[in-house]
Amino acid sequence: MNTAVLTGLALPFIGTAAGSGCVFFMRRELRQSVQRGLTGFAAGVMTAASVWSLIIPALDMSAHKGRLAFIPAAVGFWAGVLFLLLLDSVIPHLHMNAEKAEGLPSRLTRTTMTVLAVTLHNIPEGMAVGIVYAGFISGSGGMTSGAALALAAGIAIQNFPEGAIISMPLHAHGKSRRSAFFLGVLSGAVEPVGAALTILFASFFLPLMPYLLSFAAGAMLYVVVEELIPEMSEGEHSNIGVVMFSLGFTLMMALDVGAA
Repeated sequence: MNTAVLTGLALPFIGTAAGSGCVFFMRRELRQSVQRGLTGFAAGVMTAASVWSLIIPALDMSAHKGRLAFIPAAVGFWAGVLFLLLLDSVIPHLHMNAEKAEGLPSRLTRTTMTVLAVTLHNIPEGMAVGIVYAGFISGSGGMTSGAALALAAGIAIQNFPEGAIISMPLHAHGKSRRSAFFLGVLSGAVEPVGAALTILFASFFLPLMPYLLSFAAGAMLYVVVEELIPEMSEGEHSNIGVVMFSLGFTLMMALDVGAA
């Protein structure tokens, strides 16, 4: 892998690590309104990335199928949704501000299950970056270096507030700053690992590229609808989540279209 590809794979992880580092500089837990705004921003970025970086390229790659061009994207999208639904049902995890854990019964600590919740929705992000870079390396589907970097940068931007959202509450609930930082960083480690594995098996995945792109989109949108939108809307009514969702959506759209 060349330097540009390695940089792209590392960007989302760097975003998470930088956000987790906020625990060393900010004394108090983020206010609920701030958490809702940051969660809305992340949801907007992921939604726009799913459309412009994943679903539209998947449809373009299948254009030769004519009226049936939607089938690979639709099949891949549903496969991604069902895959995340399976993980959500099996892996013990605890969403932020929730009292009851999801997944199979376990004796894991609340801290571990909170980290697993964030790790769970980082999986499709790592896959998305890996698939797009695999397409760029192989020259498949017209993927460009700029488009791949735009996706990686967009996810890195939305990972920054996510890192802060997980590390600062952990510190506020008794973890040392170093432990909270480490756990925040650990939650993002799955992204570069998943992306690198996807690229390593790129030769096998290439014929399935339209399916895989839409698979990542389905998985990401599952996270947005199942987790991020409820979190940005919980508590006292506020429009901050919607405004920040719109900002994140616009930013990611601009990054992707501008890099095309």
